[in-house]
Amino acid sequence: MSTNEILIGIGLIFVLAVGSQVLASQLRVPALIVLLPVGFTAGALTSDVNPVKLLGPAFQPAVSVAVAVILYDSGLGLDPARLRGHARKIVIRLLVFGVAFSFALTALSAPALLGLSARAAVMLGAILVVTGPTVVGPLLAFVRPKQRLQHLLSWEGSLMDPIGAILGASVFHAVSASTSNYIFGRQLTDFLESLGIGVVGAVVGVALLWLLLGKLDLPDLLGTSAQLAVVVAVAAICDVFRPESGLIAAIITGIFISVIPGVDIPARRPFMETLVQLIIGLLFVSIAATITPASLRGLLLPTAGLVAILVVIARPLTAFLGTRRTDMSPGERSFVGWMAPRGIVAAATATTFSAGLVAKGLGGAAKILPVTFLVIVATVVLYGLTAAPVARRLGVLSPRRTRPVLVGGQQWVIDLGRTLRDSGLDVLMWAGDLEQRRAIEQEHLPLGEEELRTWALGQTATAEGITDIYLLTDEDDYNAAADILLHNLGGDEGPSIYRLAPPPGHETVITPSPEGGMVFGRGLDQSAMSRRYEQGGRIQAHTSNGKPPGQCELLFVIDAAGQLRPATRSSTPEPQSGDTIVSLGRPVPAESA
Repeated sequence: MSTNEILIGIGLIFVLAVGSQVLASQLRVPALIVLLPVGFTAGALTSDVNPVKLLGPAFQPAVSVAVAVILYDSGLGLDPARLRGHARKIVIRLLVFGVAFSFALTALSAPALLGLSARAAVMLGAILVVTGPTVVGPLLAFVRPKQRLQHLLSWEGSLMDPIGAILGASVFHAVSASTSNYIFGRQLTDFLESLGIGVVGAVVGVALLWLLLGKLDLPDLLGTSAQLAVVVAVAAICDVFRPESGLIAAIITGIFISVIPGVDIPARRPFMETLVQLIIGLLFVSIAATITPASLRGLLLPTAGLVAILVVIARPLTAFLGTRRTDMSPGERSFVGWMAPRGIVAAATATTFSAGLVAKGLGGAAKILPVTFLVIVATVVLYGLTAAPVARRLGVLSPRRTRPVLVGGQQWVIDLGRTLRDSGLDVLMWAGDLEQRRAIEQEHLPLGEEELRTWALGQTATAEGITDIYLLTDEDDYNAAADILLHNLGGDEGPSIYRLAPPPGHETVITPSPEGGMVFGRGLDQSAMSRRYEQGGRIQAHTSNGKPPGQCELLFVIDAAGQLRPATRSSTPEPQSGDTIVSLGRPVPAESA
């Protein structure tokens, strides 16, 4: 290809990747549902969008390294401390049974359905065991099942990707060999060697990142660059020794660097997330573009049969045995059995290994990549369109009620938290001062430390159920700085952020929030709230008759669905009959006190 054709091709891939994600966000569907058809169509209509021609031999290594970066990022959001008790047991079972059933059923059914040789069927079975975070995560964020289900399925998907990639590499070497002794004698050894190299690589990666981010304390942008460089270098070097062992190194590095004291990962996450989102788009468009319409001819119906086996037999069996004799409800167990889409690692491993098997003349090897593509499309569309109604039917959706976090430990803030809790809301609280935290706990109000920390380490706030955050401390500079940081962490899909207005005449070096983000009406700033409380004004809740609260200052309205609507500087919610009004009473006159 000429230089101009290469430039046009690269530009088109970037435009299609980002454009597909923008379109998906507007349609409110998982991005993969748009990325794969767009990439396939572009590859069919023009030869410019052809990564094999654009990058040549560098395409396969580039895909492997890119997947390593994605897995590193997913590892940052996995906290080992939360995987305990029944959760650990369930995840381990899902991994073991998921690999066993998907592998075996695919390998046994593919020869009859797709006309593959036994070796090609085994290779396809190894490829299709994975259910990765690149598709599971967006689907869970879209469906919003109960928090427990989100954690379990996120762990399963994130750990299954590197396991599946290593299994794929081991099987590739096995089916490429000329003797059956290699298949049965060396496969386990190859897997353990890959795992060992990945662990060693992870130790090196964690040590380097601890030095760069912890000791040298690199700034945000440079720190993100350092993470990218370390992950790419470690993954590439590991892959030199054993193919796909770099994926193990990447995810272990992400898991452990996020929990090491002294390493400030949260502030750097927005930059890494932006990079990963771009990589995911580029990979899916590029891989889909390598599939030709001719390669799909005659495979649609047979692949539909294979998808039916994976969806109706393999996954329900995995969920049944994986969650058996645990404390999960029948609805939760059933939902686990209806969530196993295939993603980027399946596409990447199929792209990597199918070409080598085709070159060796393995029977049916040319069908591996197009079948994998069809399975990915079918499972993503199926689960993407049905997961939400299935979750609703099974009763496992997260409650739609507002789940606010109140940041502040003054007495009036604690009383506000108690009032909201008594009104039926799941309130979390946090305060920086130890004595204030003790006062919060004495009122039996939950501290949201775990949820806030998990969110900061990479989970979305909605995954933790957090809908609103109210910055109510008596330090305006703290409130303003936290406002900016939390907006950066949450982005457009994060919780609503509100802060208490500063006292009149207070000057801050930080740009103030718009009035819509200033909670409570005019006159109820930091000093006014504390003064009113000291003078005897109290926070109270009562059922509305459809009229304003009279002599009280309206703070919040809680509607029948449990949605919390705050009064702000720019607007005051209008209570309807039956709503709960949370208000601040007038100060008690001195003579009647």
